[in-house]
Amino acid sequence: MVYFIGAGPGDPELITIKGQRLLEKAGMIIYTGSLVNQALLAFAGADCEIYNSAGLTLPEVINLTEQGYNAGKTIVRLHTGDPSIYGAIREQMDELAKRRIPYEVIPGVSSFCAAAAALKAEYTVPGISQTVILTRMEGRTGVPERETLESLAAHQATMVIFLSMEMIATMTERLQTSYPSRTPAAVVYKASWPEQKVIKGTLANIATQVIQAGITKTALLVVGDFLGDESELSQLYAENFSHGYRRAKT
Repeated sequence: MVYFIGAGPGDPELITIKGQRLLEKAGMIIYTGSLVNQALLAFAGADCEIYNSAGLTLPEVINLTEQGYNAGKTIVRLHTGDPSIYGAIREQMDELAKRRIPYEVIPGVSSFCAAAAALKAEYTVPGISQTVILTRMEGRTGVPERETLESLAAHQATMVIFLSMEMIATMTERLQTSYPSRTPAAVVYKASWPEQKVIKGTLANIATQVIQAGITKTALLVVGDFLGDESELSQLYAENFSHGYRRAKT
């Protein structure tokens, strides 16, 4: 069996128990070395084969996987965060399916969740935003025309932007076509890692702060009024609101 496992955002303790257990029994681990914390490899057994996929092509990764499978090994494909978000696993799963190699996906904690924890923030604040948009800005890899920053910003929802930090000045300028310039914004660098950094500001000034800090990658930009001081109480615990587990007191 091949297991695609979400390694979590960085802190080795944020991998799931199931993910850790599979790492411990793996006969082969192929990990995304550009992002995965190598401390996670300490869970591997002494006889486990370990490969860094950062310098490999898709055919090379699949060939390694197939060799391990044919040798009867349990194979872990270790991805950062949760593999369903910018994990490029669809193409790998398609190739495994062609070869009739069974696989399973084990979810992980995404960096956008770790960023919210670092900010001590809730993305879905009642009365402020009930929608979270996860996206990235086009660069060497494009995005569909209907998903430009300008079109997404028109919703003024909570937005989390991946893989775009080197273009933050352009990014924040484009977001201001719909978000007011005073909209709260924050950048979280290497969320949950020991070297984590949090920079807070607004769309008008966050880019200057980030550039001065020398942050160009491994960071998320989060934007929205959920970072502000205003909020409403949820109905979940409201005394005058009934639901399936509780009757209203008033």
